[in-house]
Amino acid sequence: MRVGITGHRGLGADIERQVRDLLDSAVRGGDGADLVGVSCIADGPDAWFAEYVLAHGGSLEVVIPAEEYREGLPEEHWAVYDRLLSRAAEVHRTGMAVSDSAAHMAGSEILVGLVDELWAVWDGKPARGYGGTADVVAYAERTGVPVRILWPGGASR
Repeated sequence: MRVGITGHRGLGADIERQVRDLLDSAVRGGDGADLVGVSCIADGPDAWFAEYVLAHGGSLEVVIPAEEYREGLPEEHWAVYDRLLSRAAEVHRTGMAVSDSAAHMAGSEILVGLVDELWAVWDGKPARGYGGTADVVAYAERTGVPVRILWPGGASR
């Protein structure tokens, strides 16, 4: 099964712990060897998902929204990003240079097009900017890709 990830970044420590548990449990619930995780490997749920997929024997495909994407992520995440990228079985690129909201949405659209199901670490609220989690969920729904919401009950950002 091919599963993609989208989700909120910058979660507080308590929500992070709960989301990590949800992601780990969801990945463990499938057949690890047959799981292909597709991720943009940003800090937060994207990277956590990728790590769990690899840890449970699945393979990773990475979507790079823009050539400048890595530099737009927090510097403290670069080592994790580089490590995950080096483990990717396949890398998909948008062909865009500037890492902006249009590139992020283009990357998400490629990601959705590659998967059987999208997992969304999403609080159910509208996106805070174009290309946010809500926009990716809406795109998946419009294109007929099933969406599985992974959000801790009662949690808020």
